[in-house]
Amino acid sequence: MFNKLIIYLKNFDWIMFTAVLLLICFGLAEIYSVAIGRSQLDLLNFKKQILFIILGIILLFLLAFFDYHSLRSYSKYFYVLGFILLIGVLLIGQTIRGTKGWYNLADFNFQPVEFIKFVLILFLAKYFSSASPKIKEFKRLLISGSGVLLFIILVLAQPDFGSAFILFLLWLSMIILVGFNKKYFLVIGFILVIVFSGSWYFVLRDYQKQRIVTFLNPSFNPLSQGYNVSQAIIAVGAGGLTGRGLGFGSQSQLKFLPEAQTDFIFAVVAEELGFSGVLLILLFFGIFFYRCLYHLKRINNNFGIFFILGSISLIFIEMFINISMNLGILPVVGISLPFLSYGGSGLISSLMLVGVIESIVIRSKINY
Repeated sequence: MFNKLIIYLKNFDWIMFTAVLLLICFGLAEIYSVAIGRSQLDLLNFKKQILFIILGIILLFLLAFFDYHSLRSYSKYFYVLGFILLIGVLLIGQTIRGTKGWYNLADFNFQPVEFIKFVLILFLAKYFSSASPKIKEFKRLLISGSGVLLFIILVLAQPDFGSAFILFLLWLSMIILVGFNKKYFLVIGFILVIVFSGSWYFVLRDYQKQRIVTFLNPSFNPLSQGYNVSQAIIAVGAGGLTGRGLGFGSQSQLKFLPEAQTDFIFAVVAEELGFSGVLLILLFFGIFFYRCLYHLKRINNNFGIFFILGSISLIFIEMFINISMNLGILPVVGISLPFLSYGGSGLISSLMLVGVIESIVIRSKINY
């Protein structure tokens, strides 16, 4: 047992883990900075985040030493559990900022949609790795899409349009990587146009329409819907090359920038640590993505390959959308920055993904 543990530790990708850990440290430092600047002397969020980090890292190592092949067999049970959690949150969940998407557990909020992202990667990796080549491409597209659509509908019912969009993009990125015929993407694009047009008149609420209008013209009503974007852009621009210093960002410390510990933590980093701090964050994300792609050539099973591709797709999508929100390139949709933003559900889910990736890497190196 001890010898096996030593072998696992030797084959563990410490470079990948270090990059993730440094991203977490950046986020933790900014959460502390914002709390101190706003006279939150109890540092509640900071202390909670430390607990989330400890729990997440424990799960990361447990999953890294766990044989990931078993997850393939358990994927259907994870899927059913995810379905139950989304149904349950609609019935007994807590409503925060107009979205009924959280379970309240002893002063800790659990957001099941973050767990669903992990479940969907398992589901899609299992399906695409086991689907028979004899099954027609359209049928494979339909089955995988139906499995994702069920979760999207339940998330939209909360309503959480940002997370539902992430689930759709995750599925879309996976079918692109699998290599479906291009004609299907044209059909999907046409359906999206129809759905969006219908949603504008019959589904989207006024505040959601205002977000889209603000995205197209951030200067429109800058004291209301455009306020968040405007303040984030000011914070990013104010940082300069080296930043104003940890705890000295005027936009974040003086409460001009809302949701500074979650949606707009990138703007806080840019203001307090400057362009150099932003470059370091992008560098650590780059190292993480590079290490994941580097190991793909060693993996000899499709499930492991598809799981890693799904994981890096999800993290890249969330990173890209969050940073684009902070720069005013995309509308504000409430997507956190992986590994940095405050929040236990998203952080723990991301660290679980890293744990499974490490398990795949370890077993690809060991000669059985």
